[in-house]
Amino acid sequence: MCLIAFAHRVHDGYPLVVAANRDEFYARPTAAAAFWDDAPTILAGRDLEGMGTWIGVTRTGRFAAVTNFRDPRHMPANARSRGELVSRFLKGEMTAAHFAKDTAAEASAYRGFNLLVNDGREMFSYSNCAGEPVRLEPGLYGLSNHLLDTPWPKVRIARDRLRAALNPAPAVEPLFTLLADTTVATDQELPSTGVSPDREKMLSAARIISDTYGTRCSTVILQKSDGEVRFAERTYGPQGVELDTVSYGFRLSA
Repeated sequence: MCLIAFAHRVHDGYPLVVAANRDEFYARPTAAAAFWDDAPTILAGRDLEGMGTWIGVTRTGRFAAVTNFRDPRHMPANARSRGELVSRFLKGEMTAAHFAKDTAAEASAYRGFNLLVNDGREMFSYSNCAGEPVRLEPGLYGLSNHLLDTPWPKVRIARDRLRAALNPAPAVEPLFTLLADTTVATDQELPSTGVSPDREKMLSAARIISDTYGTRCSTVILQKSDGEVRFAERTYGPQGVELDTVSYGFRLSA
């Protein structure tokens, strides 16, 4: 993922609300969101190269997502796929706290990442580019390719629009609209992450559009306090062409 806005225990009726964009090269093989044949409790898209995922949920209420930490100066060879962190948490039964701690112990095996894990009781954030795992208090958060709540323009805007979308209750299409914003930041607002100014500007939009790299999919997750979950994914091709939307609904099991 490259943009995630989420509300953790903010709305009384929706303990978890997530709106997220995955940015990736269009040539990288990917499967659309579905329940996995080899792990039927997991609902997620799948990176067919690394066989992990960028965001997903389970029928038992687990949630995880990962973003890359953008730093082209630090790209170790033979690094493990960051998507395996998400799939491993979703497949397992480890608490979010324990998993985040274990991940920190092996952080050097991966390129820079930001990880979110939620076991249905607690939610933790961890980046191998800064500090220790952090237990997240109820609140609104935004994450892109730097640390949690780094105030990049698209992070601030997405978080503010998510706040507005929660009232009176969140819905799928307004959150897809939030994620579809192609406005780029002004030159004065651009971060400096080690890429060229032109690429920095392209990457500053919530939904990135180009011929070879861009927003491959948008994902909306709505978990209600009664255990009902709605998961929707909208996919895009080169130049932002909309391809398909899939939607799933289920009720959490014990």
